Amino acid sequence: MALHVPKPPGFSQMLKDGAKHFSGLEEAVFRNIRACKELSQTTRTAYGPNGMNKMVINHLEKLFVTNDAATILRELEVQHPAAKMIVMASHMQEQEVGDGTNFVLVFAGALLELAEELLRMGLSVSEVIDGYEKACKKALEILPDCVCSSAKNLHDLNEVTSFIRTAVMSKQYGNEDFLANLIAQACVSIYPESGNFNVDSVRVCKILGCGVTASTVLHGMVFKKEAEGDVTSVKDAKIAVFSCPFDCMVTETKGTVLINNAQELMNFSKGEEDMMEAQVKAIKEAGANVVVTGGKVADMALHYANKYKLMVVRLNTKWDLRRLCKTVGAVALPKMMAPTPDEMGHCDNVYLTEVGDTQVVVFKHEKEDGAISTVVIRGSTDNLMDDIERAVDDGVNTFKVLVRDKRLVPGAGATEIELAKQITSFGESCPGLDQYAIKKFAEAFEVFPRALAENSGVKGNELISKLYSAHHDGNKNIGFDIEGDGPAVKDVLEAGILDPYLVKHWGIRLATNAAITVLRVDQIIMAKAAGGPKAPKQRGHWDKDGWDEEPDHFDTHH
Repeated sequence: MALHVPKPPGFSQMLKDGAKHFSGLEEAVFRNIRACKELSQTTRTAYGPNGMNKMVINHLEKLFVTNDAATILRELEVQHPAAKMIVMASHMQEQEVGDGTNFVLVFAGALLELAEELLRMGLSVSEVIDGYEKACKKALEILPDCVCSSAKNLHDLNEVTSFIRTAVMSKQYGNEDFLANLIAQACVSIYPESGNFNVDSVRVCKILGCGVTASTVLHGMVFKKEAEGDVTSVKDAKIAVFSCPFDCMVTETKGTVLINNAQELMNFSKGEEDMMEAQVKAIKEAGANVVVTGGKVADMALHYANKYKLMVVRLNTKWDLRRLCKTVGAVALPKMMAPTPDEMGHCDNVYLTEVGDTQVVVFKHEKEDGAISTVVIRGSTDNLMDDIERAVDDGVNTFKVLVRDKRLVPGAGATEIELAKQITSFGESCPGLDQYAIKKFAEAFEVFPRALAENSGVKGNELISKLYSAHHDGNKNIGFDIEGDGPAVKDVLEAGILDPYLVKHWGIRLATNAAITVLRVDQIIMAKAAGGPKAPKQRGHWDKDGWDEEPDHFDTHH
């Protein structure tokens, strides 16, 4: 009979075996803060134009070399529950404004780091949270006063380029002018008068070879595919889109055919050929001269397509088909039949061309205001092109944010120092213990100029004191000069380093919420993980080094 071992009294008595629990300041709160600090320190070095790249290898062994916080987090698969909350906040930022994920991480990490100091000084968690909430509210009130300019005309290419430049700069420092111009062309060409802009309308096509500066913008779509048949270019194309394979229809019912002689066999296959020809002929007679299919193209069908001078393009994914339908204004037909004029799409030029040594099919619109534009990225390696794609993504999102709210605030740490200055003086005027938390909230803003400085190899403290003295003299738009020598400052409004207002607004809001949520936790209770017993570990060599490793059970006979 097994001996009943009583459990120790207390909390663990209630839980199943294998459950863990941590409670109190020391175990729960500080442990959570430590995890979040680690995470934010990882991405802090990737902040700004001189930010370092991270090399992340995900669970599928795919390599990422990037300083884009959203990508790093997506591939890291953070396990710690508290750090996950901050990751969620930065994902929310990604969905809401599409840029500023690193801002959320760094800010939330700084808030928690300073909260730890306050808690160790003896403040209670609720006082810290109260102070943070007040300070956050105050920061969002002050932020509109920091606005230094706003976008007047989003159809003006030069103006849009200057706004997108800052977002691209933090990803691709050195190529920002060239890329910002490309992205602006892509965005402006599809920005309708009605004013609603869809991020998905700017596509990216990556083609190896050449250098970044060989990238171009096309109005229409580019696919890395070859044309199936002999026809390789069509002007003024009428496009029939099929979501089924370009093949003869297979009958629903199964049947057996008994063929007695060769003549019958000839007639049988002839019937099939005639049917196929009739279908292709019907498509041609409907006026179509390009066929796009989502499935395989049968040899017989291709033969007739060539005979009737139809260009055939095969696309692999449903996404591509849908986007193409949107671009050319076609309807995807589910079976092989002649399309009506309404169901056919129209495109000025469809042609097969070679970019580098890659064959691409281009659906090009001659007029500017197409529904979709494509940025063709060239680069020497896949990693480089992926990183440029992220920069394009950020630039397009910046444009979308400006469509929603045209206000801009100064970048390069100017807004953050101005907020820190004003919130500190607000904290001085507050009675009660939460003034300490309000001042720490202001101090957390200093993380940004400090990160920009340290990543550029400049002493952070010198820069911050310089910025403060400039801001106390009333120069709101003074920020860190990255190109300058040492801790130099400059007027960032003149330099054109501007951030969209909404990026900062949501960033501050989400980071504060995430930090407060983490601080509110005072107990962590983890149930035993589901799943059966783990696979046994591989037995090491019998001659083991560590005492803590289990000895091998040899049957030794004396």
